[in-house]
Amino acid sequence: MAEPEAPVLYERRGPIAVVSLNRPEFRNAQNSAMTYALDAAYHRAAMDDSVAVIVLRGRGEHFSAGHDIGSPGRDVDVSYPRVTMWPDHVGKPGVESRLNRESEVYLELVRRWRDLPKPTIAMVHGACVAGALMLAWACDLIIASEDAFFSDPVLRMGAPGVEYFAHPFQMRPRFAKEFLFLGERIDAARALELGMVNRVVPRAALEAETMAIAERIAAMPRMALTLTKKAINFAEDEMGLRAAMDHAFALHQLGHASSAETSGSAIMGATPESMKKGTR
Repeated sequence: MAEPEAPVLYERRGPIAVVSLNRPEFRNAQNSAMTYALDAAYHRAAMDDSVAVIVLRGRGEHFSAGHDIGSPGRDVDVSYPRVTMWPDHVGKPGVESRLNRESEVYLELVRRWRDLPKPTIAMVHGACVAGALMLAWACDLIIASEDAFFSDPVLRMGAPGVEYFAHPFQMRPRFAKEFLFLGERIDAARALELGMVNRVVPRAALEAETMAIAERIAAMPRMALTLTKKAINFAEDEMGLRAAMDHAFALHQLGHASSAETSGSAIMGATPESMKKGTR
């Protein structure tokens, strides 16, 4: 299948910027081209004073199937202009290459999106799996359709969940263990019960409901929204989010190294098909 012209689309609807993941042929699996395009879209919205709220969505049947581990556009060994202080991973040996790449695209960039000083809303339908959780969790609100489902089956790759390890903060710690140990899907109703999403609405009403919420937020004083977001994010960090994430990220890299040493593959030979079969 051919890659779409742009992996991320940007649209203005009054004071709302709508950012769309645009690899529907591959369930919006995130390659590096998409990740850097998403960062550029967020930066564009952040710098535009006429944008008050940002909505993130996925085109096609799913929000996102997570990190790209098998599409024709997988570009794990491609160099892109760096946007943090982590140097290029291409040409570096083993652990150093993975550490450089994942520190930038799977941790520092997502943290930057979380701290973007404007409200962000994830509009989630269909699959929100593994790396897709990172995109949704970095947003301030998550509005899900009734057909949305969530899972993190990364344990099958030998790692303790996705790199942006917010699990114990997005759901209760005991359920976070079940979520990761089993790698099973949870539906939108269960995610709402756990406090992982804000609202669940019928699929047909998802866009209208999300945009209505975005418009109400956009009418609030801009500076007050920024300060409120900073206050809550600070409180979350003081409760241990950032430190826990740093620790889990180091364990994630250890998991990759162990998998590479014992199986010959940093992700234990996982493919989109094998990961899909592993969840129910």
